[in-house]
Amino acid sequence: MKRKTLSFAAIAFLGLLANAQQIKFEEYDLPNGLHVILHQDNTAPVVTTSVMYHVGAKDEVKGRTGFAHFFEHLLFEGTPNIQRGDWFKIVSSNGGRNNANTTSDRTYYYETFPSNNEQLGLWMEAERMRHGIINQIGVDTQREVVKEEKRMRMDNQPYGNILTALVNNLFTNSQYHWPTIGSIEDLNAAKLEEFQAFYKKFYVPNNATLVVAGDIKPEQTKKWIAEYYGTIPKGAEIQRVYTPDAPITQEKVVTYEDPNIQLPAYIYAYRTPGNTTRDSKVLDMVSAYLSGGKSSVLYKKLVDQDKKALQVSANSLGFEKEGIFAFLAIPMGATPEADLRTVIDAEIKKMQTTLISDEDFQKLKNQFENSFVNQNSSIEGIAHSLANSYMLLGDTNLINKEIDIYRSITKEDIQNAAKKYLNPNQRVIINYVPAKK
Repeated sequence: MKRKTLSFAAIAFLGLLANAQQIKFEEYDLPNGLHVILHQDNTAPVVTTSVMYHVGAKDEVKGRTGFAHFFEHLLFEGTPNIQRGDWFKIVSSNGGRNNANTTSDRTYYYETFPSNNEQLGLWMEAERMRHGIINQIGVDTQREVVKEEKRMRMDNQPYGNILTALVNNLFTNSQYHWPTIGSIEDLNAAKLEEFQAFYKKFYVPNNATLVVAGDIKPEQTKKWIAEYYGTIPKGAEIQRVYTPDAPITQEKVVTYEDPNIQLPAYIYAYRTPGNTTRDSKVLDMVSAYLSGGKSSVLYKKLVDQDKKALQVSANSLGFEKEGIFAFLAIPMGATPEADLRTVIDAEIKKMQTTLISDEDFQKLKNQFENSFVNQNSSIEGIAHSLANSYMLLGDTNLINKEIDIYRSITKEDIQNAAKKYLNPNQRVIINYVPAKK
């Protein structure tokens, strides 16, 4: 048997790669509870200033859903010092770019400027935190924006409500029961005072993480942070209530109709642990093994060989408190749902009873090494990873250490996760079908 060895050059390259991925950072807290993370990288003259607030869809209550995503839009309305409609103009006229996004667990805002405008980015995010304007004209305007977003991205988009169907049926009592965009009816019913109370409760320094990454001079950055953020009042302590669902012990089958599709989609969904657990990382590998690319087992079987599916995927979605593992299959022609389910169940059974091959295991490890490198290949990516690692994973240094968790996963771990979480009596089957005419 011929042994394969790495050349000295390859070994040296891998060593350099490992060192290059060590993200250095400094973190500290202001007296008002704001957590600050600084990352200095002077290789390019850009700075990203970002703020992650620990508020997402799961922090809402039934009957008033969609607030966190609504605020993603509303807090661009302006402040006493930034006129309504000027936020994006200020950013673009100073050579910057900015955006925001919301999940079930957090809301994230950022600006990236040439480094000579670092102070501007810090000031703008402090303005948003200190005194964002929450008035009726802003609420009315952004309601229409959110309605149009929902129409374009979900209601009028083929398969646009798959995630809604998934969370509505996989979670029944918990706050993951609704999608991030929430309910337009809830937003329409909410009074101005409710939006103002939501801002006062969640958009406070002790519920936020500020990251400044890039071409900075740390001592100067700290002075600006103290000046702009240090005097923002600390908010009241947030009492978080999460209501977990009872375990699924019997297979459930539901039907969801979509008027925008001609071909059905079939979803096989399981509840899994939240993204702070090691098992969530193992399930990421299970997902990659089953459907990570055209050489994955499900794609080769259902799409390439048997021609039974146009598309198939196994998706591991991690939230803060819980997770989802969901298979999605769109049939080729008139392929029955049962045929797709039989193949998927056979592959699950194979994982539960037989260890994956050494070759497949090595391919998995290579995929995750590559993903780790790519997610921190830009200053914006590093800023997001630092905030996410601290706020949602509980350890900022996971930006460097998380890959070690994936490296420690064994073939036995993969087998055990499939045995523990992917059983027929633990799932919801969603038949996502064309609406009847």
